[in-house]
Order: sequence, then C-alpha cells, then structure tokens
Amino acid sequence: MPVGNRILQRKRSVDQRLVKAFAELPVAVVSDSMSRVFAGGSNLRPMHRDGNLAGVALTVRTRPGDNLMLHKAIDMAEPGDVIVCDAGGDTTNALMGELMLAYAVKKGVAGFVLNGALRDLDGFRETNLPTFAAGVTHRGPYKNGPGEINTPINLGGMVIEPGDLIIGDSDGMLAVPYDDAETVLEAAKAKQAAEEKQMAAIHAGENDRSWVDTALKTAGCEMV
Repeated sequence: MPVGNRILQRKRSVDQRLVKAFAELPVAVVSDSMSRVFAGGSNLRPMHRDGNLAGVALTVRTRPGDNLMLHKAIDMAEPGDVIVCDAGGDTTNALMGELMLAYAVKKGVAGFVLNGALRDLDGFRETNLPTFAAGVTHRGPYKNGPGEINTPINLGGMVIEPGDLIIGDSDGMLAVPYDDAETVLEAAKAKQAAEEKQMAAIHAGENDRSWVDTALKTAGCEMV
C-alpha cells in the first residue's frame, strides 16, 4: 500500500459517553488539565456562528489545495465524526464549501477541522456546523489526490490519531488522545469545579490573592 496515498479503516474510537462529557467543558480547562502543552494551532479559528465542537476524529491528510480525500472521508464518515484534515496550512485554495457542508450535515458529521481554507463562509455561519479552519478564500480546490485517510496527522505540533476525541470552542480546538481520555476528563472536571469555586469567591469579595506575592518572592523578585 503506497505511503501517502492510502485509505485505512479506523480501528478504535472514543466512547460517546466521553464525547458528551467533554462537550460540557471549556477547551481551556481541558487544555490546562493536559499541562498546557497541546494545541492545534492558534490559526485554526471557528468559522461557524456559535456552539462547541465534540466528536470522534476521522483523520485526513492531503496535499495543499486538493480535496479528493476529503470528499472520500465524508463518504466514509459515521454520525458523530469530526473530520480533521491536514492540508499543510495552505490557504491558497479552499478545501470545501457549502455543497460539501450540506452533504456532511446529511451524513451526521459533527464538525470539521481544516488545516487549510474554506469558502462560502456565509453558508457555514448559517448552517452553524462546528467548523475550524485556517482561512477563507473564494478559489476552489483540485481533486487529484494523493492523500491518506485514518492515519496519524499533525496540526501545529499536535498529533491526532484516528478515533481520538476532538473538542473546540471559541478559544480553539484540541485533541484528547484515546488512551488518556478518561484520565483527562476526571482532571478537567476537578479543575472546572475549582474554577467555579474561585469565581464564586471573586463575586463574594473573598478571593485569596496571597499566592501572587508568594510566587514573586519565590522567583526572587525585589519589591521596593
């Protein structure tokens, strides 16, 4: 099977129970619970109107400006999948527009992450399917290949395996590895509870700020 031009089957997927649980958590909280070292890139911005992204990764790798494998991925998608496409971050040509979007909605796709551009932005906003992309352009794509489906991809240094959990909100998108999803969920739930407690203390005028001076002293800061 030629490397760079192959279609594989996904062997595992995070459970829908986890998808639903993560959908209720801010991406920033989950990111903090993963030591703040994972990110899909700050250039991947939401192109839909509002709402959070959560689903199972169906990965696509394609050459810049070509969407043949992206078309095939939509054909293969199962309800609840998030199609994550690495097109090298190039925004010269759009990877998809409103026709592909309409078909994806019909298939039950939960959303898209495109490391490339899209077009028909008004259609994406109106349809409001959670979609993240690196840019927008009116120039259409090519359909020649090559590419890969259901192989590991890399977005901004973040490796995404087929079947990983993909989440996103207005702060950006994040992949939670399949093997770590349960552990990250428990840590994120605990952090969210702690932040809610801190917010309540702020509103009550009881927020403890002594940690700031302690951190400055630990850092050796001279306070005159």
